[in-house]
Amino acid sequence: MTPKELLDTMLGYLGFVVEIQEQQGEAGNLTLQIYTEESKRLIGRDGETLDAIQFLLNRLIQAKNKDAPKVIVDCEMYRSMREDRIVQRVREIAERVRASGRSLQLEPMNSYERRIVHNAFKDDPDVATWSPNDSARIKQITLIKRQPKRETAPQETAQS
Repeated sequence: MTPKELLDTMLGYLGFVVEIQEQQGEAGNLTLQIYTEESKRLIGRDGETLDAIQFLLNRLIQAKNKDAPKVIVDCEMYRSMREDRIVQRVREIAERVRASGRSLQLEPMNSYERRIVHNAFKDDPDVATWSPNDSARIKQITLIKRQPKRETAPQETAQS
């Protein structure tokens, strides 16, 4: 059974009437785009239902083949629009960091959202992101002002 057929079966058992289109993502992974009249119910609050369906689908696929690539489940472009909103909101906050020079902490985010924020600022010359390691209890990102790059001074040798 293909991932598309498996997802269609899962959603059928949940009472959804859907159309599913397969798309290849930028990273080469499979995205299953769902179209339905009940998109709000399928997406759920803050995408929680959609995340749960994606998690279950991937668990079922990987139960058969441990090396199977992860499948992304989206509903009417919800994920890409959410990514755009997250980046736009964080860029507005970053402007305050640029202007004031003070660090600002963002609200807690899941790992997927934190990765979006880190990627949005990886090449930014003025603002950097910092977050505690994955074992930390609080999953927050702090936006910090980057220090200007200094000219490398010649190393002084330690005298005995």
